[in-house]
Amino acid sequence: MSTPTPHGTPEGAPGTQAPAQAEIVLDDKHAHAAYANFARVTATPEEVIVDFALNPNPFMAGRQEVVVSQRLIMNFYTAKRLLGALLQTLQRHEATFGSIQLDVRMRAQPGAAGQKPPQG
Repeated sequence: MSTPTPHGTPEGAPGTQAPAQAEIVLDDKHAHAAYANFARVTATPEEVIVDFALNPNPFMAGRQEVVVSQRLIMNFYTAKRLLGALLQTLQRHEATFGSIQLDVRMRAQPGAAGQKPPQG
C-alpha cells in the first residue's frame, strides 16, 4: 500500500519523485549566547513571543523586577517546529538521565537525586 503525499499523490506512483531533502548549514560566528533561567511566552493572533531573562533570585517572595535580555518573535509554524525539537531533546535527555523534576521542593529533599540525608 502506498502512502499519500501532501498533495494526495501516492508515493511511488508513476511520474512522482521524492522531494529533495533541504540541507541547512548554520553560520553561528555572530550568534549571541546567553543563559536564561526565566522564560515568558505570550502571543498575538499572528506571532509567538518568547522573552528570556536571568532571574538572580528565583525563589525570592514578593515583587521582583526581571530584565528581559533576549526576545524571540516567531510565527506559529516555527513555534510548533521548536516545540517538537525541544520535546525530542527533553525525551532523549530523560531517557538517558532520568525524569526532570520541576518541583524544586522535590529536588531539595534528602535522598532525592542521590543526596544522602544529613547525619546528626
